[in-house]
This record gives sequence, C-alpha cells and structure tokens, in this order.
Amino acid sequence: MIEPINKQSISKIPLSEQLNKSELSLLARYQLKALGDTNLFYFIGYELSTLLFGDLPGSFGYLLRKIFYPPFFRSVGKGVIFGKGTAIRHPKRITFGDRVAIDDYVLLDASGAGEKGIVLEEDVIISRNCVIQGKTGSVAIGKKTDIGCNTIISSGGGIFIGNSVLIAGNCYLGGGRYITDKLDVPMMEQGVYSKGPVIIEDDVWLGAGATVLDGIHIGKGCIVGAGALVTKDLPDYAIAIGVPAKVTKMRGNL
Repeated sequence: MIEPINKQSISKIPLSEQLNKSELSLLARYQLKALGDTNLFYFIGYELSTLLFGDLPGSFGYLLRKIFYPPFFRSVGKGVIFGKGTAIRHPKRITFGDRVAIDDYVLLDASGAGEKGIVLEEDVIISRNCVIQGKTGSVAIGKKTDIGCNTIISSGGGIFIGNSVLIAGNCYLGGGRYITDKLDVPMMEQGVYSKGPVIIEDDVWLGAGATVLDGIHIGKGCIVGAGALVTKDLPDYAIAIGVPAKVTKMRGNL
C-alpha cells in the first residue's frame, strides 16, 4: 500500500506560459497541450474524429466513436463506450479496461499524469459532466467503481481508488495547495504543494457532495456522508459525517 506523504512540492508550469511559448508555432503549442504529441498525422486523425463524431448523438454516434476513438489511446479494452462531447487531453496516457462507460461531456485530462497516466479498470462508470484530471499526478480507478455526475477528480500527488467504490454526484477528490507564506507575492505565483496521494480502498461509499483532500487515506468499506469534508484518514468500515468529517459509528457495530 502506498503511504501518504506529509508534504511534497509540485512542479507546475503556469497555463499561460504553456500556451505562449514564443519558440513554438501556434499549431505546435495546441498539439502539445491537447495531445502531448506533434505528429501531424496523429493530430489530423484526432481532429477529424472529434469534429465528425464527437458530438454525434444516439447509437450511431456511440458506434462511430467506438470504431474511431481507440487508436488515439494507450490501450482500450472491449466494449468501451464514449459519450458525446467527451473532451480528451493526452490520450496516449489513458488506459481503459473492458466495458468502461464514459457518459456525455466528460473531461479526461492526462496532461500532467506522467507515464503512469490515467487508468480506468474493467466496468468503471464515469457519469455525465465529470472531470478526471491528472493535473500533476496519476489517477488509477479500480474495477466496478461508479462515479456520479459532476464529480471532479483532480490529482496533485496521485489518486488511487479501489474496486467497487460508489462516488455520488458533485464530489471533489484531490487537488493541491497554494503556498501562502509571502504577503508581497500573489498566492498563485508562490507555487503549489501536495500532502500526498488520495487513497480510497475497496467498497467505499462517498455521499453526494463529499470532498476528500489530498493526502487522505480512506479505509476499506467506509461510508462518508453527503456534504462531508474529509481532512483526516478514516479506518476500515468507519462511518463519517460532517465538516470536518468525524467518525460517528463503525459498520458492524450499529
């Protein structure tokens, strides 16, 4: 098991700097930001596929995306479904197991996920309007995990979600923290750090609107109440509610 790190600095190039590298052409900057690759044929294929099929509704759209999207990714299993309006960044760092279902208008961004990238194992369901983002760390989601609408998973120091996890709508996992020591420098220019990876073990249920901060380890079989803010590790089978979340009961001892 990966142990959370107390504090780790994050190397991050500001978005404005990424988009305005004067030594690169506008096309090359777009290719690197969207695809992480400047190969012209790869770029043309990606652009044509998203233009022609990305927003195509109904079963015909699902079928065409199923045919034309897989070559752009690192690996795609059998029976993967891509909803319409899916936004994809750095697809060569994204891996899908069998029968993964991506609903409409999901963002999958592996631009900062490193070589490990984003991995969605078998039977993962990502609901409408979710954001799965390897901002400055990798993301791994285990088998049969179900992620509800409008959830944001933003990896600063790594996010590792186990098997059969239920994440309700409007949850937020991960992120990083701005350094705020100096008063004469804007916070956004002081750099960022993370308290380590988010680790969620198997068979966890996060209620609607729950927030799990970086560096948190949620044990196996936990239940986190709706709207809770998890700021400390939770032991196996704990039931936690509130802001900040506190353990109120243990499953099996009701």
